[in-house]
Amino acid sequence: MSSQANKAQPICVLLLARELEQFILREQAEDLLRSPAVVAVDPPRVRYGAIARLPRAVGAELAAQQAKRLIKTLRSNRGEPRVVVIFHPLQLPLAQAIQADCAGCEIWYSRWDRYELAYDATPERRKRLAELHQQASEASSLTFAVSDTLVAIETDAGRDALLVTTPADSFPAPQIDGTVVAVSLGHLGWRTDWALLRAVAEQLGERLVLLLIGDWHEDECADDPDFQACRKHPSLVWLGRQSDEQASRLILTADVGIIPFKVEPFNDAGLPNRILKYARLGRRTISPMLSGVTSWAPAVTRAADADEFAAALLEQAGARTRPDGELREWAIAQTARRQNEPLWQRLQQLGVTRDS
Repeated sequence: MSSQANKAQPICVLLLARELEQFILREQAEDLLRSPAVVAVDPPRVRYGAIARLPRAVGAELAAQQAKRLIKTLRSNRGEPRVVVIFHPLQLPLAQAIQADCAGCEIWYSRWDRYELAYDATPERRKRLAELHQQASEASSLTFAVSDTLVAIETDAGRDALLVTTPADSFPAPQIDGTVVAVSLGHLGWRTDWALLRAVAEQLGERLVLLLIGDWHEDECADDPDFQACRKHPSLVWLGRQSDEQASRLILTADVGIIPFKVEPFNDAGLPNRILKYARLGRRTISPMLSGVTSWAPAVTRAADADEFAAALLEQAGARTRPDGELREWAIAQTARRQNEPLWQRLQQLGVTRDS
């Protein structure tokens, strides 16, 4: 487009409060930016808040200088500002400076927060923000707000405002029907069968959410491509170490627990205590074909490969809304006193007094 044509092209200028990727109203801005006649302008090097802290005459002069440079660039490359949209009252001085140099230019004001009541603002700062808000509202040809309450605040002040709520287009919306939520509690390192978890995650895709509670050990697995793939997979949620109280609540949000260990001698003969922890909350455990887990057979489903593991997980989808009460009773009955009974009996035979 030629410079002459640019001068005839009316454009809308979005004065972003932050760079686009960090802007809270990014999706709204991106939709407007589908038009070649809408331009986004990042915050200036001297930020809006810094300008507002300057003496007003100095701040106004700096805003005027910024406006002249911006208008020159816009006219050369995009067109003539017809609308300037501000997303914070601190942007008003720059918007008014642009308006002063662009005949017929309107200011639009986006009201998505109570800026004048900001938590981090001093009383003096709040007073200044309230003043700028009132000035911005009065200077605005179109004020649009994200909630009925914000619209009502403007209406009560005798000003018009349009309700324009915010979108969430880019926020993921994984499948909700038939999704299984699984949980793994404990060490995530050498013992973990990352190839199995990767295969199951890739097979189930959006039908799986796997909560990983516990420390993961990059030093043990950094060179394992399956581990790296699991670290990036969106279905695996890495929660880190949690207290027992927190872990128990997280398990309540899951359908089923898992044992993600490799089938090899070090793991095969053991009895992972997490099986009992899951069962105390009425959740079954899915395990590879480890032999030791059969000691708690009522609580465990074993799977021979990734396909069987995935199928066993899907069978438990929704179980969090109908926890297994009998399994819970069985697990709670597995007390230290009951488990130690053979030891107590032998101690008594040797004359060691049993506690009361």
